[in-house]
Amino acid sequence: MISSDQIINTVDMVQKENLDVRTITMGINLMDCRHQEVNVMCRRVVDKIERYAGQLVDTCETMVNKYGVPIVNKRIAVSPAADVAAGHGPDGFVALAKALDQGARSVGIDFIGGYSAQVQKGCSAADQTLLETLPEAMISTAKVCSSINVASSRAGINMKAVGQLGHILKDMAEKSRDQDGFACAKLVIFANQPEDNPFMAGAYHGHGEPEAVINVGVSGPGVVLRALERRIAREGAENLGLDDLAEEIKQTSCRVTRCGELIGREVAKALKINFGIVDLSLAPTPKVGDSIGEILQILGMDAIGAPGSTACIAMLNDAVKKGGAFASQSVGGLSGAFIPVCEDSALSAAAANGELTLEKLEAMTCVCSVGLDMIAIPGDTPPETIAAMIADEMAIGMINKKTTAVRFIPVPGKKAGDRVEFGGLFGGGTVMHVPNAGKSARFIRFGGHIPAPIHSLNN
Repeated sequence: MISSDQIINTVDMVQKENLDVRTITMGINLMDCRHQEVNVMCRRVVDKIERYAGQLVDTCETMVNKYGVPIVNKRIAVSPAADVAAGHGPDGFVALAKALDQGARSVGIDFIGGYSAQVQKGCSAADQTLLETLPEAMISTAKVCSSINVASSRAGINMKAVGQLGHILKDMAEKSRDQDGFACAKLVIFANQPEDNPFMAGAYHGHGEPEAVINVGVSGPGVVLRALERRIAREGAENLGLDDLAEEIKQTSCRVTRCGELIGREVAKALKINFGIVDLSLAPTPKVGDSIGEILQILGMDAIGAPGSTACIAMLNDAVKKGGAFASQSVGGLSGAFIPVCEDSALSAAAANGELTLEKLEAMTCVCSVGLDMIAIPGDTPPETIAAMIADEMAIGMINKKTTAVRFIPVPGKKAGDRVEFGGLFGGGTVMHVPNAGKSARFIRFGGHIPAPIHSLNN
């Protein structure tokens, strides 16, 4: 039986602590939509999206009314576009992107992910076409997101693709100059990309997934922050150790995850499709009080980026995983703590005042989920330097057998210290200084492939 205290706690989590379900994401297999005629392929794609996801938004709203927990985003992830459109030329790929956008608009969801390719070992002709059409596809659509997996612990790093993506990001930024390069915010470059990630822009529907599935991304930085504040106020900081605070994070994450899984399973049941996973990730928003950075501050970091920040984020990430894994029957996706600079008010402020640098962020990504995420950099950063920063983050993922990713926005006409605003959940922040720009070009121009590490030979 649910106690009155549990009911009150849940109400407080929603009303005072920014508890929400960050996303309900429906994965849809589009491989049966392939056709030699572009128009037929696109019509099949729109029809299938409408058939499976036509009731997704209404069903989510029904659950919001039933349980009182907001569902912030309703999203779709589809099979990689490089596979669906294989055999077509650039015009066919762009037409597919527009069909995805049309389908997303038709069913009323926020974003659709899957303009994607897996190129960690090399590019097929279709993969290459997708890479070349990324700027046009992202500029000509509003809701379509893209992800490219260029590295894995089993395959190594495709440095030719990494080098190419440095130039592609510059092109995308310039073609969306009137939006401060916003098109780049819709592209994530991965190592060890999961097939069931519900978060954008990195979601796609992997080949090992069911025909259709519901995956849930829970949130909860505000809930964790308030729980820590209460514990410290109640017992006194002088009477608590970091292990006590880690336990508080773990227990809070457990409650947040149970809430997300309950709602996700109800949505899947109502739509008569499979329930997949709960992604445990603490995903911040630009709203004050819903920030990973504020959690680091209450854990004792007077400056985010000071010595100890990496250890602090490691403890947070581990406690979130332990609490969520206990609460859920099926954990997947990224599952940890995100540190997207522009989407987190405290991280953005730390970057603005010089406390948080790119180098420290890179160190922190070794122990947390994802990587160098939503970072605005000067518009004149050379493409080879961007590629080299991507390569560094991919190496961290490859060696440590973890998912890492990069989402850089080279802002046209802006220099380090300038302010940029993207709006909504994308937030805004200060353009960050890129050290030693222009001094990695010879390395990137070698291209080729960085072999997988020795520990990949583990069969």
